[in-house]
Amino acid sequence: MDVKGDIRDFLTSRRARIKPEDAPLPIQRGRRRVVGLRREEVAMLAGISVEYYTRLERGNAEGVSSDVLEAVARALRLDEAERAHLFNLIRTANLARTSLPRRRPPQERVRPVVQQILDLIGAPAYLRNGRLDILAANSFGRALYSPLFEDLGPTVPNMARFIFFNSTAAQLFPDWEEVANDAVAILRAQAGRDPFDRRLSDLIGELSMRSDQFRVRWAAQDVKFHRTGTKRLHHPVVGLMTLSFEALELASDDGQRINVYMAEPGSPSDDALKLLGSWSTAPLHPDLRSGGQAQ
Repeated sequence: MDVKGDIRDFLTSRRARIKPEDAPLPIQRGRRRVVGLRREEVAMLAGISVEYYTRLERGNAEGVSSDVLEAVARALRLDEAERAHLFNLIRTANLARTSLPRRRPPQERVRPVVQQILDLIGAPAYLRNGRLDILAANSFGRALYSPLFEDLGPTVPNMARFIFFNSTAAQLFPDWEEVANDAVAILRAQAGRDPFDRRLSDLIGELSMRSDQFRVRWAAQDVKFHRTGTKRLHHPVVGLMTLSFEALELASDDGQRINVYMAEPGSPSDDALKLLGSWSTAPLHPDLRSGGQAQ
């Protein structure tokens, strides 16, 4: 992971999106050579010197205080996810000076009680990690995402691989562009949180090598918290549904969350979801169903 490069690209991309006329700046006349704000304008809005901000944007994070980062975040109008990402990048930059190697994280286990909870939820639900690996699901969740679970063999399904490598993803997701943007933003945020995860960096490398669509989105530097929202799915059995989802973090399993999908009561999507509830695919994988290890 090129930490300095990530800090530079992230800050540059955030200041490029702010129009000078939308910022509380003195009126500037003449031709501008940059898109968005200049470095000196960000420094002025943050109340720090140009030299300090320039050093930060070049990836020199040594000694940068949280107060300065907060000021920069306000100047660049970062949202919650972007602010957290900036802080994670700075933390990583300081850790990188100790030359910590990439690491392969311990095998993730699906605790039996988590699978029991999934099976008790009367709605489509699955368990995922920050790399978008689908670690477990209930039968309703496997039915909802049946194209994702088909022909996997022993492989743990990964939502990002499905979105960018599987041609049926565009059929399942009518709003494929938005879904693809969200997936990349989730992975970008995860890379900021855990930059030394070898599986994550391998996944990003694979996606970058095989997908132009992924590379373009990765370069945009966008990050996102995917906690709640609405998603449209065109299911091969029951047709088009508009579903709301909620993400439930597991306090005892760092990075794992349960995603649950629901339809508006009495809506056509609700009728379709009820029909889907009577239809199910084969289990995800015997090891995962019994709380085994994700390979």
